[in-house]
Amino acid sequence: MEETYLLNVEGVKKKILHGGCGVLPDFQDGSKVTFHFQTLKDDFERTVIDDSRQAGIPMEIIIGKMFKIEVWETLLTSMRIGEVAEFWCDAVHTGMYALISKGMRKIAEGKDPLEGQKHRCGMGNMFDYHSTGYADLDELQRTPQPLIFIMELFKVEDPTSYKRDTWAMSNDEKLLAVPKLHTEGNRLVLSRKFKEAAEKYQEAVICLRNVQSKEKPWEEDWLKLENLITPLVLNYCQCQLELGEYYEVLEHTTDLLQ
Repeated sequence: MEETYLLNVEGVKKKILHGGCGVLPDFQDGSKVTFHFQTLKDDFERTVIDDSRQAGIPMEIIIGKMFKIEVWETLLTSMRIGEVAEFWCDAVHTGMYALISKGMRKIAEGKDPLEGQKHRCGMGNMFDYHSTGYADLDELQRTPQPLIFIMELFKVEDPTSYKRDTWAMSNDEKLLAVPKLHTEGNRLVLSRKFKEAAEKYQEAVICLRNVQSKEKPWEEDWLKLENLITPLVLNYCQCQLELGEYYEVLEHTTDLLQ
């Protein structure tokens, strides 16, 4: 019979189903954690809601980046590599699960997780949230309840050991990444790899736009960032011209002129 542990968080209980190996990993801010999970209802049948193994892709989160189910960080940072553990979490920790699960399911289906929310006014988006598009998740939204998470921890990567996605970077890291992305884009253009070059320029623009969004429009710092963005957008447009994407080029260059 497995022993039940109380973590230092109210409303969370842990059972170790299979012990891991080695010492507890060094979970730092920015560490990438790779794991499989299964989500079950706390009912007699232990009804399965989600199973990452069925999607065939392990889950990844970045420690310290405010994943929307915050308690998952608490659960994962209590585990050793190779450990399989079952966690019971009270409803206070699971209220966002339906919306997070909706996004994960969309990704597994090859769809945009924000589908239905783009180009909509705030009122339209509010009505979207009355239904997730999945009957079982709609039920969870209507009646928040305790859930059981079974997790298997595979890997914990140091923040310096992997290429970080733009969303996981700090503002300083984004600004440092921009010249590297610009240089990579230029190198790819010289090799006539226009699609790959456009992706580098686009990533650099996204980094700068994210930083710029924290500044007040038209003030000095905002304008400095805008001056860095303009040549990257023009480089991106040059690549799109080579790829025959004329309407996209018109759209971006018109925005710059305006």
